[in-house]
Amino acid sequence: MEQERLVQIRRDLHKIPELGFQEKKTQAFLLQFIQELPQHSLHVKTWETGVLVFIDGTNPTQTIGYRADIDGLPITEETGYDFASVHEGRMHACGHDFHMTIALGALQRLAEDPPVQNVLFVFQPAEEGPGGALPMLQSEEFIAWKPDTIFALHVAPEQPVGAVAAREGLLFANTSELFIDFKGKGGHAAYPHLTHDMVVAASHFIVQAQSIVSRNVPPLEPAVLTVGKISGGFVQNVIAEHARIEGTLRSFTGDTMELMKNRIEKLASGMQESHECEISIDYGSNYYGVYNTPAFIPPFEQIVKDTGYSYVNCDPAMTGEDFGYMLKDIPGFMFWLGVDSPSGLHTSRLQPKEEALVVGVDVVEATIRNLLD
Repeated sequence: MEQERLVQIRRDLHKIPELGFQEKKTQAFLLQFIQELPQHSLHVKTWETGVLVFIDGTNPTQTIGYRADIDGLPITEETGYDFASVHEGRMHACGHDFHMTIALGALQRLAEDPPVQNVLFVFQPAEEGPGGALPMLQSEEFIAWKPDTIFALHVAPEQPVGAVAAREGLLFANTSELFIDFKGKGGHAAYPHLTHDMVVAASHFIVQAQSIVSRNVPPLEPAVLTVGKISGGFVQNVIAEHARIEGTLRSFTGDTMELMKNRIEKLASGMQESHECEISIDYGSNYYGVYNTPAFIPPFEQIVKDTGYSYVNCDPAMTGEDFGYMLKDIPGFMFWLGVDSPSGLHTSRLQPKEEALVVGVDVVEATIRNLLD
């Protein structure tokens, strides 16, 4: 019966993905579920569109936190589900519907049978952007219930159901968004000598920027510079006055991130001269790397095995997560939960297997009950 209930919760949430700090329907759904639980040990607060739930332990000496992110992505769904998103151009394409469902499942078990330690469940908005972890971490509501340690999970499409993956130290990379605007002089396509063409300028910039990782970053230091979007101009016979590129930077160290940004700025400075234009750079949201406190991983591995699932010691990944802000301030860790999807994260066809829901609930509950004992 629990599996059926978890599947229904996941499907209900999957239908209503909302972007960061717009998760009003999602928050209402969470609050309604929480109100139906036994209330004798629960305390609930809201922050922006997020929710905080504190459970009184039976004999607490510490508080353990568990975080689940709740926002969706601006992606048009192509899964073919009969429970697909009803919000056009929005999708839970990063598995946050799974993250919330697992948190609610664990919360229900712990509300019905409270653990020894206090527990704080954190339903955090805006992980995909502009970043909800840092402002939530700094809020009065969070500070009042600040846990001694905190952990979280992320679905892993490439891992089989029943597998849990983690590692000591760095798990996810440092990340930065990248938005660059080029402003020149437009004009008729027949008179290019009277213009400063920003499609050409942006194109040259993209090609030159690809040399940053290959020629400026040390070859043994992992780094990524990806331009995922370019736009400019309005019609085929008018030279563009404005162009814009959007991308992302990823690195395993802060020094490499700074190196890439410095090189971007130097390229932009030179290009302003060579293409007679103005270039402005915005790094948008910047996330710390997710660094797992080493001391927690061996006991977590044993908890996973004792719960009946397989543990995988994984490599670090170039994915980004604003949970890194919480781990910078509070000791803890994040782990991957295998969901065996043929399509990956942030794709329109992500289809995690729902059998993984109960695996996640089992592991989260067992970790809360045993990690600090």
